[in-house]
Amino acid sequence: MSIDYNQIAGRSVERIAALSDGLFAIAMTIIVLELHTPAAEIIRSESDLWHGLIEVSPKILMFLMSFLTLGIFWVGQQTQLNHLARADRNLAWLHLAFLFFVSMVAFTTKLLGEFMGFRLALVIYWLNILMLGVALWLGWRYAVAAGLLKEDTPPQLLAAVERRIVVYQALYAACMLFAFYSVPLSIGLIVLMQLNSAVAPKIWPLSKI
Repeated sequence: MSIDYNQIAGRSVERIAALSDGLFAIAMTIIVLELHTPAAEIIRSESDLWHGLIEVSPKILMFLMSFLTLGIFWVGQQTQLNHLARADRNLAWLHLAFLFFVSMVAFTTKLLGEFMGFRLALVIYWLNILMLGVALWLGWRYAVAAGLLKEDTPPQLLAAVERRIVVYQALYAACMLFAFYSVPLSIGLIVLMQLNSAVAPKIWPLSKI
């Protein structure tokens, strides 16, 4: 009896989770490698060191923003995977697409760190975040439609996961609009929104989205 390959491929949720954990760890490591201490040969005093640290501070901010970005999306993906009873080939490839955009964060972070004053660099970084959200949203929508969730998954969770992705993507887009006035302001708003996402379960109403 013949077997359809598509019916047996990519069914392990654990393997998707393992690959995701590894790639997120690599991405988070790569972005920190872009941080460099001030050149020792030009530091002659405490004042020189302060000036050197001020010069590298934009890249530290980019690291913080991207670390938060990766952390938020890692939590989002793990939330989805924890409610899956099984996977299939289509879902596996949707999560691979999501991981492709995870791997691109290192590039878009470096681009924005090097050209922080350029609106285009911020737009490219935002597009990276947008595609992360789209891929994660598509993965959840497909898992629900294909009946891949655990039987005890609460019905209200189905809409809650999707709603959180959509709301936060809308907030990212709103922050981006400020780039037409000031790129640093837009970056600052994105970081504040990400910090809210990280602490919201304790103090903010958005945790209930």
